[in-house]
Amino acid sequence: MNRIIIAFILLTLLSAVTSCSNTKKERRAERPNIILIMADDIGFSDIGCYGSEIHTPNIDRLAREGLRFRTFYNMAKCNPTRSSLLTGLYHGGDGAVHIAQLTKQAGYFNIMSGKEHFDKWVPDYCKAENVFDHSFYFWATTQYFRPPSGEFERPFILEGKELKADEIQYEKAPMYKTDFITGYALRWLDEAFTKDSPFFLYLPYHAGHFPLQARPEDIAKYRGTYMKGWDKLRHERFARMQKLGVLPLNTKLSPPEGNLNKLRKPLVPDYVNYYPWESLSEGKKDSLDLEMAVYAAMIDRMDQNIGRVLKKLEDNGKLENTIIMFLVDNGACPFYTNRIKDVQPGPANSYWSLRSTWANLANTPYRQYKQCGMEGGCNTPFIAFWPGHIKPNTITGQPGHIVDIAPTFLDLLGIDYPKSINGHTTIPLHGESLLPVFLGKERKEPDYFISGLDAFRMFRSGNYKIVRLNNGPWELYDMKEDPSEINNIAGENPEIVADMVRKYKNASKKVLGNN
Repeated sequence: MNRIIIAFILLTLLSAVTSCSNTKKERRAERPNIILIMADDIGFSDIGCYGSEIHTPNIDRLAREGLRFRTFYNMAKCNPTRSSLLTGLYHGGDGAVHIAQLTKQAGYFNIMSGKEHFDKWVPDYCKAENVFDHSFYFWATTQYFRPPSGEFERPFILEGKELKADEIQYEKAPMYKTDFITGYALRWLDEAFTKDSPFFLYLPYHAGHFPLQARPEDIAKYRGTYMKGWDKLRHERFARMQKLGVLPLNTKLSPPEGNLNKLRKPLVPDYVNYYPWESLSEGKKDSLDLEMAVYAAMIDRMDQNIGRVLKKLEDNGKLENTIIMFLVDNGACPFYTNRIKDVQPGPANSYWSLRSTWANLANTPYRQYKQCGMEGGCNTPFIAFWPGHIKPNTITGQPGHIVDIAPTFLDLLGIDYPKSINGHTTIPLHGESLLPVFLGKERKEPDYFISGLDAFRMFRSGNYKIVRLNNGPWELYDMKEDPSEINNIAGENPEIVADMVRKYKNASKKVLGNN
């Protein structure tokens, strides 16, 4: 009898191992093409399918035929977000693995075109030219049009080599960054289609990061749209968001507020403070309408280019076996970065940034902005599209985080995380796969989420979230009862704050390297 039982147990275990192995083999055999598209400094409500008046039919299509997240966290600023997104780590160093190294391990053809911007801890072996088969990128921030000087403020890098502006290939004059970034990706997709292997395309756009520059025909589409002002438009966006279902049912519209960040200077009152739209002169309203129209035009142009990518995939029969993820690096930016004060935003000889009142509209219904761990800074759109796998037009309330992307890649690729990289033992990933959510299942929620710069850090565990401003005292919010962080309940719940701070300190030692 004992032998029979032992034999049965061994057969059961063998069956389980075989099943697991077969599942990995099946995933490896399917191997979808993967496209990861990132926007820059765009608020939660700036996309049509999240409530915006901005025309984004191609991104909306991905949402209509895919999945939208109500809560998806980033690291609240360009470089930490990209560092965490591409490595699956809140913080790391030697031993970090770029997701393109994972796709390369799985036999993918890797392409990148767009913005690269890392924290110092990201190893050199993770730079674009070291992990992609083809790469075209710029570092941090550049203009959209070729500036009057003739050269961009930072060079574009093609396959590791700096290019002069007149060496950049473009199709439509005047050259415009969002267009020619896409152009390089499309040319390399032609090469990808000739190969037997699947491809991974990383397409990190710069829109709508400053400087506010856009093609005149795109600006004209929105001129006059914003004469309603930020107060009325916030209410209109909020109403659409409620109707679309992209917010928790009990979400309230936060009161309008300016930028509470006291550490980012200069603190120009007209840019950082809130003031009612109706208090302005007609001339001032017209000037501000132009500012927001340029910002909207930049997002519109990005969507047009995403449409070019979708058409390329459809025309070549590749869309059905491609998973596309669209996300944003942080909420809208409220910082004064105007270098040329006598030229209005839009043309090549301008250099403007969005003010906090418009950024407050972009981040509807949430509070605060880029760099901050409040929802306006760290919660932005995330869309996943995968024909035949993701149920169309679905919305999930399960929260996710950009550190979850790398483990999701591992699941999609059907491979194991490498034990070493470039002579270093690999650092274990900090996130959890989103694949169950994509497939309509419940996943075990991670123990915590972290975001915001250190002086504006947030830490969320379960329904509770602590966040601080300007290195001040921790505030406490119940995100289930108060998704837009209107009521700070720290004063009446000191024991919860203490417990959350303890959890944060333990987590930060583990994943942020804090002592």
